[in-house]
Amino acid sequence: MLSAAVRAGAVLASAVLLAGTAAAPALADDTASPEASPSAVAVPAGLYGKDDPTYDGVWRQSLALLALHTAEVAPADEAVRWLVGQQCEDGGWPSFRADTEADCTAATEDSNATALAVQALTALGGHTTAAAKGVTWIRRHQNSDGGWSYNPGGASDANSTGLAVNALIAAGADPAQVRKRGRSGYDGLASFQLGCDAPAAQRGAFAYQPGKSGGLDANDFASAQAALAAAGSALPVAPVTRREQPAAPPSCKDGAKGAVPQRQSAEAAAHFLVQRLADGKQRLMQTLPGADPAPDYNATSWAVLSLVAAGHPDQASDAADWLAGNGYSWMRGEQGVNPSAAATLLLVARATGLDPYNFGGSNVVQMLINSGPAPAAVPSAAASAASAAPDATLAPGSSVTGTDEDENGGFSPVWLIAMVLVVLVGGGVFLRLNRRNGATAARAAAEAPEQTTPAPAPAPGEDR
Repeated sequence: MLSAAVRAGAVLASAVLLAGTAAAPALADDTASPEASPSAVAVPAGLYGKDDPTYDGVWRQSLALLALHTAEVAPADEAVRWLVGQQCEDGGWPSFRADTEADCTAATEDSNATALAVQALTALGGHTTAAAKGVTWIRRHQNSDGGWSYNPGGASDANSTGLAVNALIAAGADPAQVRKRGRSGYDGLASFQLGCDAPAAQRGAFAYQPGKSGGLDANDFASAQAALAAAGSALPVAPVTRREQPAAPPSCKDGAKGAVPQRQSAEAAAHFLVQRLADGKQRLMQTLPGADPAPDYNATSWAVLSLVAAGHPDQASDAADWLAGNGYSWMRGEQGVNPSAAATLLLVARATGLDPYNFGGSNVVQMLINSGPAPAAVPSAAASAASAAPDATLAPGSSVTGTDEDENGGFSPVWLIAMVLVVLVGGGVFLRLNRRNGATAARAAAEAPEQTTPAPAPAPGEDR
């Protein structure tokens, strides 16, 4: 559910509108700004998004198709054909193939793009051959430690391993049985998870890769992404019934050391993520060299999805509210809607039971639709939402701050002004009532001076 701050903003908005004093927030379209730099690569007609697809074409297309499928939007045939056409002969996908007639370079095929494409095509259905070839590619390029690297032949990392495990699960394969030299995908994940020999605050976290000395350093994004695989889940994440108990840290009794057992892995990762979200005011943060810490929308989104998959939707709800209140700025790219961001937030909305047609005031479904080719069909809910408030599908709503920092629980400056107006209007009414009541009391006292003066009425908010 939405946070108290977001609900309060809506109530205050209604009060101000009734008083006739509200100002509407400025609207923004989702077209490229005139000064936006053109893409270095011609963007294919079937692709979602207008930015250069060189490094994320397959990734963003797969996310967009997955997310739209969860919203019961039938994508354009050309959008699906584009994704299938990007697949290499050996079954893998690169990040982007500008020339699909040229042979792929096996060493540059992308395990992350392949894993997401498999999940998208599996969800869509009707693409058994392409999805099966993708799974075969994933099996073939498993490393001897049980994990996967971003490109074939590299060292395994937690994110790539998690995504590969997601793809296997989506396709109906058991990651515990997909092995290289006796080590499974779950063994690969376990090699990146911090256990009982780590400081208490880091137990359950995942490292991206071991450091030069072989040690593991907790990494928020690696933890958020790998935790979905540890929970035995894949995209899209469906809403689940919450567990009775909050996420628990790994059991470290009797001097336990070593890796977190698989049966505790998801819970331990969820516990770490809950603590990190609390530390960051319900969002994960990232720090880039030379820059101040800033909210990491992507990592926060994956953390929410992983917590829901692990059975802790209640512990993900505040972070989902934060994304609803602040995610619009992430969805806005230099050249229009960022389809990866919009798709990820649509998946978050679905997993947490929030309304993707009014996700913090933004119609995420329509924003994603607008970023690509016209869909083959849309559900009645999408058509109704678009026709009822077409401008609202492209603009932040009452709970969107439009900034990276959210120190007011999702209020925008417009709604903070609204609060002041409500206080002023309400204060004026209160003073007028006080003066009127005071005059009435004075007349009553003059007419009956022998009566005892009644106790004053309590001020608003006092107990009666």
